[in-house]
Amino acid sequence: MFECVVTIESNIGAEPAENEPAAPTALIEVWSDVACPWCYIGKRRFTAALDRFEDRDRVSVVWRSYQLAPDTPVGARRGELEALVELKGMPADQVRQMFQHVAATAAADGLVMDFDTVIAANTFDAHRLLHLAGERRDALLEALFRAHFTDGKVIDDRNVLADLAASVGMDPAEAAAALAGDAGADLVRADLTAAGQLGVSGVPFFVANRRLAVSGAQPQDVFTELLRRAVADADTEGADSGAAPGGDAEGCADDSCAV
Repeated sequence: MFECVVTIESNIGAEPAENEPAAPTALIEVWSDVACPWCYIGKRRFTAALDRFEDRDRVSVVWRSYQLAPDTPVGARRGELEALVELKGMPADQVRQMFQHVAATAAADGLVMDFDTVIAANTFDAHRLLHLAGERRDALLEALFRAHFTDGKVIDDRNVLADLAASVGMDPAEAAAALAGDAGADLVRADLTAAGQLGVSGVPFFVANRRLAVSGAQPQDVFTELLRRAVADADTEGADSGAAPGGDAEGCADDSCAV
């Protein structure tokens, strides 16, 4: 899950859902997985760019669900090192080196990742909860990333998820009841289907107005340029703005998690 892929696309043909904001508001959709370290880093960099963007009030951000390892057994409670060695067939030394690189990159962005305590988890329930969080979704996403990568919590444990819901102001009893059923499952599946239609093969994946896209935990200036082009694209009601910033990618880069 730590193999890195960068793709830059333009003129993506799918249309936003009917309930999404219409032009001239720019819509940024972000496909990510709470078990992806580059998604955590990418969120931090994108948020920093958005906070400094002069037209911040003209941008609507929607976080979409993605699963890098949907077959991860729920409740297995295996360390991430063991899981990658077993499921991906990767040498342990190679995994440790990747962990060190990712942790160092995260630290440069003010994030703490302790891979010695990270527990491999199935993230489907976490994504369900995110869809049920309403205006607290961004705060819950931060809490999930921190719980997984910093605190060593088991984020496919529904008791843990209910506690995290409470930590951002949600009702833990309501969250637990929702998770006991299938609330939000169709919304997660819809996001996964849309990702397939868009050709997403690595996350984080940032899509502006369903026409411009940037993949990976890019530098802040790349996200700033994406935001500028997104607003310009919204102003011209979909006129072709060309490829998103960053240029054509070749080979592999250290900023996204691949399927």
